[in-house]
Amino acid sequence: MNKPFLRLTCLLALLAGTSTGWIFKTEKTPITPAKKTADDAAVIKLPAGFSATLIAKDMGAARHMTVSKNGDLYVKLAKLKDGKGIYRLRDTNKDGVIDEQTSFGDYPGTGIFIKNGYLYASSNTAVYRYKLNEKDEVINPEQPEKIVDGLRVKPRDQSKSIVLDNQNNIYVNIASDNDACREAGTGKGMMPCTLLDSAAGIWKFNADKLNQTYKDGVRYATGLKNVVGLDWNAKTSSLFVTQHGRGQFHDFYPQYYTAEQSTLLPSETMYELHQGDDAGWPYIYYDHIQKKKMLAPEYGGDGKKTGGEKTIDPVVAFPAHLGPNGLLFYTGNMFPERYKNGAFVAFHGQSQELHKGYLVAFVPFKDGKPSGKWEIFADNFAGTDLVKPTGPIQHRPCGLAQGTDGALYVSDDFGGAIYRIAYKKK
Repeated sequence: MNKPFLRLTCLLALLAGTSTGWIFKTEKTPITPAKKTADDAAVIKLPAGFSATLIAKDMGAARHMTVSKNGDLYVKLAKLKDGKGIYRLRDTNKDGVIDEQTSFGDYPGTGIFIKNGYLYASSNTAVYRYKLNEKDEVINPEQPEKIVDGLRVKPRDQSKSIVLDNQNNIYVNIASDNDACREAGTGKGMMPCTLLDSAAGIWKFNADKLNQTYKDGVRYATGLKNVVGLDWNAKTSSLFVTQHGRGQFHDFYPQYYTAEQSTLLPSETMYELHQGDDAGWPYIYYDHIQKKKMLAPEYGGDGKKTGGEKTIDPVVAFPAHLGPNGLLFYTGNMFPERYKNGAFVAFHGQSQELHKGYLVAFVPFKDGKPSGKWEIFADNFAGTDLVKPTGPIQHRPCGLAQGTDGALYVSDDFGGAIYRIAYKKK
């Protein structure tokens, strides 16, 4: 048998043994648990009965995540690692340690989601999908189908976070690149704010239709400066989002706001959205101290005038500058009953009001509505005292995902770590 024929025969035999049409190159990557790691991980503070384990590290800018039915964890990277933007992590023997990883996708981004036999992922300008086989593995990882192209992108707040509903609609965040829709070089707001036609909202597309353009989408909701956390709430059959608030009150309007007030306001907010909703940006902001919607100073506000009578109210308001990047409604059975159908929020920044940050919060829900005050669930990702820091920040929570067993995964796009939080009743 000649060598070319032998090589061809081996190749055909190899392809016949797989239903994917593509062979992933895998490598063994044993990961040391967080509690045994001195140089890489903070000791995560959790409620009694919970534990955190570091399952992956050195992942780079790990943003959002999603879990397949077979338990594989897919991680979207905001910056390419070894030329790839999506990593699949697998625990082959179910011992809590990732021992196999593969990568694909040559584009950076934030959004990733599994639904109806497809893995959906976004770059900063487009949304793609990958067909999954019967084992929930990606078919043809280097040949994705393009759902949407030509999404608006500017130098800041480029993330295109995504989520799907149960009718195969895909929702995409299009952020504003202007903190308060100000006219260049001034503290005056544009009236009307022309950015609202193409940004600062959620756009809806058909997840089954290929090669859509930006203009094919429907502006589902408006008045949202920058939404990085999105999730579809199965109990309410509605979209929930977490918004990054604006800033610079004292910088532009010191006659109305003190420097301290600029550190306290405005609130970071969670909204329940329906088609046609307006959350009010840039004309208003929410003040969690006064518990009111306030007229923004660029549009005649002075820290006392209320506004936004026709805009929706937030369902939860958090202190300023916490940077909510991840949102997940918990539907698993591992955690205690009080967590069922409640919302976890991953915060990427810190609040000077609380001297807290880089944490995962929990909001209890009942009958589809918040049923109590938000609380800190997982803390100390920073690895240093935020009141009197003794060193640099180590980790910044960004994405959240729920494992098939009900565990909670938390990604860190600063230190490149991924944690698995589990519960065991004593």
